[in-house]
Amino acid sequence: MLTLGVQDLDVAGKRVLVRVDFNVPTDAAGEITDDTRIRAALPTIEHLMHRGARVILMSHFGRPKGKVDERYRLNKVAERLSQLLGKPVIKTDDCIGPETEAAVRKLKPGEVLLLENVRFHPGEEANDPAFARQLAQLGEVFVNDAFGAAHRAHASTTGVAELLPAAAGFLMQKEVEALSRVLTNPERPLMAIVGGAKVSDKIKLLENFLRRVDVLALGGGMANTFFKAQGMEVGSSLVEDDFLEEARRLLAEARERDVKLILPEDVLVAEDLKADARTALVRPQEVPPGWKIVDIGPRTVERIAEEIRKSRTVVWNGPMGVFEVKPFARGTEGVARAMAEAPGTTVVGGGDSVAAVEQVGVSRRISHISTGGGASLEFLEGKELPGVAALAAK
Repeated sequence: MLTLGVQDLDVAGKRVLVRVDFNVPTDAAGEITDDTRIRAALPTIEHLMHRGARVILMSHFGRPKGKVDERYRLNKVAERLSQLLGKPVIKTDDCIGPETEAAVRKLKPGEVLLLENVRFHPGEEANDPAFARQLAQLGEVFVNDAFGAAHRAHASTTGVAELLPAAAGFLMQKEVEALSRVLTNPERPLMAIVGGAKVSDKIKLLENFLRRVDVLALGGGMANTFFKAQGMEVGSSLVEDDFLEEARRLLAEARERDVKLILPEDVLVAEDLKADARTALVRPQEVPPGWKIVDIGPRTVERIAEEIRKSRTVVWNGPMGVFEVKPFARGTEGVARAMAEAPGTTVVGGGDSVAAVEQVGVSRRISHISTGGGASLEFLEGKELPGVAALAAK
């Protein structure tokens, strides 16, 4: 799919424009709370530095809606990147214009410059050709290492790729290779674990998995819709009544394709979505009136763990319960531990799933953790990602 990688480029002395994904989480004071995405870009940045490239980084940050917003400046990101690289990172106050161009001209081989947030300009999200040209003129070669933004056809992801010789960074290559293997050439048995709140958010993912996997385990709020589709009462649990027929269709498709479908056998229910609420473990068909399903139970965790142990490839997307409330996170954390013990290849994508393996301290024991969020979801749904397609077309 990707024909050219950063390792294939002759970059010595050249201005290399690199799209990275530095859209990191921050606290109320603007301090970075998780630098995973910055760290993920280091192999590409350091490779270019060590080969004498003049490295020009560009990224989005937050949603400033096409205008300058002081909350979304990349100053803190530049500071953190400087610490991680062990050398100063030059930072501009804009991503285009005379001052930015002057800073680029002064750049020496091996130096790194970070452009200001590309989303301060409306041309970024509009994929405006004129804005893409202004970005492209800063570099001689383009490297896209922002898999997390690859599902957007923006100026800095696809527009620039059409104007410069382009290649994939190491992170982009790793993401595409790992996720492609799950979909096209996995070791079998192949198991998928899908959670999250809504069936509507994951319809395409479930459809794509049902065509490919041997085992499909469901959890999270979406499982409630499947329970109700089979005639069970689920109290006041989150249910998408408009998707009951879709749930029945997916259940029928699993039977037709001989996919082993695992729905929760036991669930944790609570009177309210609060940490101090009264809770009970029950079977799905025994949810008390007015109570809510908030997590999968220990029997279900063990059933999923048993299938993980039998599988050669396991992909997981989405939490098993109301993960953000600590007492309701045990099912998700149990699946994370089971993934760490898996004998085969494991792939984890989606914010809460990734947070779970990190929270439990087992992230190093997962074969591949996707940084992609929405991009990894769309890739696993079988969609073509514009940022990947732009590189593949080169």
